[in-house]
Amino acid sequence: MAPIMYRTADADGFKIFYREAGPADAPKLLLLHGFPSSSHMFRDLIPLLADRFHIVAPDLPGFGQSDMPPREKFSYTFDNIARVIDRFTEVIGFERFAVYVFDYGAPTGFRLAVRHPERITAIVSQNGNAYEEGLSGGWSPIRAYWQDPSQANRTALRAFLTPETTHWQYTQGVPDQTMVSPDGQNLDNFYLARPGADEVQLDLLGDYKSNVALYPSFQEYFRSHKPPLLAVWGKNDPFFVPPGAEAFKRDNPDAVVRFFDTGHFALETHAREIAQSIRDFLK
Repeated sequence: MAPIMYRTADADGFKIFYREAGPADAPKLLLLHGFPSSSHMFRDLIPLLADRFHIVAPDLPGFGQSDMPPREKFSYTFDNIARVIDRFTEVIGFERFAVYVFDYGAPTGFRLAVRHPERITAIVSQNGNAYEEGLSGGWSPIRAYWQDPSQANRTALRAFLTPETTHWQYTQGVPDQTMVSPDGQNLDNFYLARPGADEVQLDLLGDYKSNVALYPSFQEYFRSHKPPLLAVWGKNDPFFVPPGAEAFKRDNPDAVVRFFDTGHFALETHAREIAQSIRDFLK
């Protein structure tokens, strides 16, 4: 089994922590995590792919072991997160790569693809949305904040940052919840409890509207460039519902869509199945 290395890179003064595995001369695969997690979410997937791919999984800015500068020194928007990760890929020498996007990793990765289509060899979207029909009713309180960024609406979003909600995100829609390790959710809650992390996450929930505004640009990229695209989807996800996965085929008819009987954090229960789908797809 290929060893996993734990490194940091300097992206123009921004420290990015990342996990790396696989032969340096193998096809490159960038793994981008979501909310409220870190590259730790890929702990089971990486060993299943490291014989075939050169894998890098960074912690996004403000997440995990990467820098979380004060909000007065760094504006927590998805544009800025994508800018840092874009520079990170250049620093580590990822010139052409496939990208696995999940949750917040999707608007990050799709921004990279729109900005540098020549660098993207393929996309694997695991519950990584780019379509309005992929957003469930669970987004209603967040949409309310987009429409009226009042303090009351911002305060209401703190419910998304509680340990109970993290547990719910991990287990909702999972037929057998004993398959879900407590380790990932406990680590996420540790990071969420850091001083200042709550305000960072509230800023990002508010800025998520910028991702929805870019959906037409992402879709135009899928139509124009038709990257090889695999959607592997936990079909019981309470936030990103199956129509969002099916919609990829509207703009990219050759997209492959696979559903699994699990929830949002599909890797917690179906890492082997998803790894096999990736191996088959990226032959």
